[in-house]
Amino acid sequence: MASKKILFIVGDFVEDYEVMVPYQMLGMIGHQCDAICPDKKSGDFVSTAIHDFEGHQTYSEKPGHRFRLNRDFDSVKPETYDALVLPGGRAPEYLRLHARVLEIVCHFAETNKPIAAICHGPQILAAAGVLKGKSCSCYPACQYEVVASGGKYMAPSEGFDSAHTDGNLVTAPAWPAHPAWISQFAKLLGSKIEA
Repeated sequence: MASKKILFIVGDFVEDYEVMVPYQMLGMIGHQCDAICPDKKSGDFVSTAIHDFEGHQTYSEKPGHRFRLNRDFDSVKPETYDALVLPGGRAPEYLRLHARVLEIVCHFAETNKPIAAICHGPQILAAAGVLKGKSCSCYPACQYEVVASGGKYMAPSEGFDSAHTDGNLVTAPAWPAHPAWISQFAKLLGSKIEA
């Protein structure tokens, strides 16, 4: 398996599991993972949030970890990357307002490179206008943005543990889907994982 360069776009209050787990798992199977955030540089941190499903009408939120960035946002060149990851949490709701974030996302969509988005991450895809004609899973509260941007909403399994692949796009509703989401993304990357 050839190592791939994977770009993560994150921001403060990105969902902790949705950035930490794929970042570590994809690194473990040999890929280079680089994380960027608008207005931040390599060595800076973003604060994460832990979202859990505890029986309330929506998820609960608790403070997470500090996640260290390893690339400068201003100098990143998306053409040097093979794939893109958009974690969820609260970060996507403001990251989608940043023009350069949307340009980067459009590069990956237009060049048909693998894109993995989870939870609220598809909010960025909708804002970038790259969901037209695509089927997409996401946290249920984001389904209207998927549909309004021309995508087809794929409802999650009851336990939020399902993922969906449509061409170069792998999406999932929340971190309980990590085994399915990361497995499907790894296949798009050409990764072979031995049991």
